[in-house]
Amino acid sequence: MDFAGALSPDNLRFILEGFYVTLKVAFISIVLSFVLGCLVGTIRYAKIPILAPVLGVIVEILRNLPLLLIIFFTRFALPDIGIKLDVVTSAIVALTLFEGAIISEIVRSGLNSVNKGQIEASRSSGLGYTQTLWHIVMPQGLRRMVPPLVSQFIALLKDTSLAVVISLPELMNHSKIVIAQSYDFVIPVLMVVALLYFSVNYALSLIARRLEAKFV
Repeated sequence: MDFAGALSPDNLRFILEGFYVTLKVAFISIVLSFVLGCLVGTIRYAKIPILAPVLGVIVEILRNLPLLLIIFFTRFALPDIGIKLDVVTSAIVALTLFEGAIISEIVRSGLNSVNKGQIEASRSSGLGYTQTLWHIVMPQGLRRMVPPLVSQFIALLKDTSLAVVISLPELMNHSKIVIAQSYDFVIPVLMVVALLYFSVNYALSLIARRLEAKFV
């Protein structure tokens, strides 16, 4: 093991540059997948004719496909139909679609968990369906969704490592390049990678535990 060589200033800077890309891709994907998941989950909960069943089929397809396949599709198949994306955008689109499908189920389950009696009471008091959804169902449902949502965001951060197959310049990709310099760099570099992933994911898991204790 060569810690000094593996973690030289240049190598460490290169690894951290990859970690920055990982965090950037994860953050953008989290925001987009959350918005997409909330929209799709709400539409399916409301059972909007035609739209809800169609989205339901799409969600089931995405949830049951390997994320790796979706990443390959956005990077290599979309250009064949005229949609050309750079490697970062391809990773973000793939993660957003896959995680958005899963989050939509979390949202739909959260909304369905709200007591039907409260919904009926709000409707009988004069509130319309949209008002009931916005003022009664959404606030309660969102509170119950927080822990599983944070857990899914943690999974999303880890899933960014799969984009190494399309040469996304993220943490694992840069680490692989550093390791290729010398076999003695394997353990030191992987230890740093593990520490970086652990630090972020553990912080998120602590947030999830606190939110779960507060809202559930």
